[in-house]
Amino acid sequence: MRLTTRTNLASRILMACAVNTGTLLRTAEIAELCNCSTNHAAHVVQKLQTEGYLVTLRGRSGGIRLARAVDRISMGAVFRLFEAEIPFAECFDAENNACPLSNDCRLRSYITRALDAFYHELDMVTLEDLVRGNCGLGTLLAMQPTPPERCAPTPP
Repeated sequence: MRLTTRTNLASRILMACAVNTGTLLRTAEIAELCNCSTNHAAHVVQKLQTEGYLVTLRGRSGGIRLARAVDRISMGAVFRLFEAEIPFAECFDAENNACPLSNDCRLRSYITRALDAFYHELDMVTLEDLVRGNCGLGTLLAMQPTPPERCAPTPP
């Protein structure tokens, strides 16, 4: 299994916003922090904003910030948002399924169970779990780095 670039980028963008709570971030800043193109970041930001994860403010002093508290953002929901558009396998695509085994293949039910278990695990992970006490992440993503003595690491 491999996550799409947009899912990976959505996670990075949300973590960058969480680390920089109280600061409006510009898409170009996020792109630099997340090591991606500004255009790619803008597409992901738009989808996260449309789905209520981010607030975007236009204009000279605009930027983006989280629309929800970090403990109210489920990573399972975020992953579903970006991964649901792409069928896991051909047989999961009702419109374009040309697999001759579809009617008799049992593999699909096992894959479905595995995907359900994958999302179930991610449903229990919040954005807060990813950023709270993660000093290394804070150092990498903070626009204004926290002095080392202020960061109290917590285990995952």
